[in-house]
Amino acid sequence: MNPIRFLTSILLLTIIGSVSAQTHYKEGAWYGHLLRKDGKEIRFQFDVKTEKNKPVLYVINASERLRVEKIRFTKDSVFIEMPVFESGFAARRISDQRWEGVWTKAGSVRTQVMPFIAETQASVPTEKFAPATANITGRWAVSFTKGDQISKPAIGEWQQKGNTLRGTILTPTGDYRFLSGVVSGDSLRLTTFDGGHAYLFTARLNSDKQITGGVFYSGATSSEPWIAEKNANASLPDVAAMYVKDGEEKLNFRFMDLDKKWVSINDARFKNKVVVIQIMGSWCPNCMDETAFLSEYYRNNKQRGVEIVGLAYEYSTDFERSKKSIEKFKNRFHVEYTLLNTGVTVSDSLRTEKTLPQLTQIKSFPSTIFLDRTGRVAKIRAGFEGPGTGVHYEELKKDFNETVDALLKK
Repeated sequence: MNPIRFLTSILLLTIIGSVSAQTHYKEGAWYGHLLRKDGKEIRFQFDVKTEKNKPVLYVINASERLRVEKIRFTKDSVFIEMPVFESGFAARRISDQRWEGVWTKAGSVRTQVMPFIAETQASVPTEKFAPATANITGRWAVSFTKGDQISKPAIGEWQQKGNTLRGTILTPTGDYRFLSGVVSGDSLRLTTFDGGHAYLFTARLNSDKQITGGVFYSGATSSEPWIAEKNANASLPDVAAMYVKDGEEKLNFRFMDLDKKWVSINDARFKNKVVVIQIMGSWCPNCMDETAFLSEYYRNNKQRGVEIVGLAYEYSTDFERSKKSIEKFKNRFHVEYTLLNTGVTVSDSLRTEKTLPQLTQIKSFPSTIFLDRTGRVAKIRAGFEGPGTGVHYEELKKDFNETVDALLKK
């Protein structure tokens, strides 16, 4: 399908909202397949339902169910706009149980297009798995490699029951969110799809203590080798840390909100309050998890003298394009706190100097900055371990609450 026609269809869908033609569609469990040029496919699961007389789709990643409402069926086609990210599907309905088309995601430089097939699970032969040769439940030291060199360290935390595998991979800047898959014999497969990111991990289990031959496939073309060793004490280096520069104590920024009104950290609304600054972007998967957490926290705690401000670094300097993407985030997570468009792209090498020159380099999206009641920077935390990380997410929430509570008491 022509990508230009796809983008035109998605734009039309955005304008008219969620519309359901009086056209039959098959409810129930489906598989989605994103097809790479190297022959690999990234498979995900979704459910199609009818709610309030309209079609609704739920993308399933382990325990996560990502609700998708902007769906338009015609006699021979289906158009789907994802609730976050500049992302969507356009497909021809081959039958009630099969669609064929493309997934398109806009980026900072180019638009990524991948062939897409969807089919009902009932129409697909049940996949058979060999008994797992090892159980890899636990904590693993993961190394992504380039040649003979380790390019970046990570931690894998997985739970395996028979052939079923769940978990995530943590890095110094965040995590790969909800991964789900299988172990068949000595082979591992993990996938996730959130509308903006399509990942596939494969590997071989040498034993319950060693994984080799791993390949991480991302999107249409990217791939990266990886290996892992079981290590209950595995840790990550603090390579994403950000600090206040010597001689600096306070931030001094002024950016537009989504209504093009200027907002400054020096405005009266922030005086004598504990302020949490969220460094984010609407393209960022871990920012989804942080925004969901911060949104709920703000609703429950704003009356205590807490303010939150999100600073968005987007793919483009075009205000209207960025506004549309940020508003998706705002609506999806019911954000009541202030979101500001920095007007500086995430790919700008001078993004820190142009926006927050009082700090060392921003290396992680998201990052969180805590200001005390006097406006001084009290703490900076790089990265965000989301709900897919289990106990780490609980520890993060505990640390966040304790940090804000301590600042409110001062």
